[in-house]
Amino acid sequence: MNLGQLNLPDIKAPTNPNLASEFYKRLVEMINQFDEDLDETEEVGMRLVSFGQTIQFHVQDLGYYNPSLIRFFGKNEDGSDIELIQHVSQISFLLMAVKRLNPEEPKRKIGFGTEEE
Repeated sequence: MNLGQLNLPDIKAPTNPNLASEFYKRLVEMINQFDEDLDETEEVGMRLVSFGQTIQFHVQDLGYYNPSLIRFFGKNEDGSDIELIQHVSQISFLLMAVKRLNPEEPKRKIGFGTEEE
């Protein structure tokens, strides 16, 4: 038997659906699906529903740290940078259409930044 000619199947490591990286993939997919229905004057905004006051911001990107932290990057209404770090068990927010902060720049999809582990 010549071992150099064996066709071995591709074996993928099992994924843990409770890892932040898996939540990240699903969140990116949902946010980009929501964005597809917006026109060129709008972008994805997020309203947090787990705080005592309403916090709304323009979503620019997401990240994660396994096993359990999700990071949301964006800008508030006056253009200041915002970063929210949240445990995956606490994620609760409302996606909404907001007027674009920089309509002269092309829209870009969420989730094409560097992923962290």
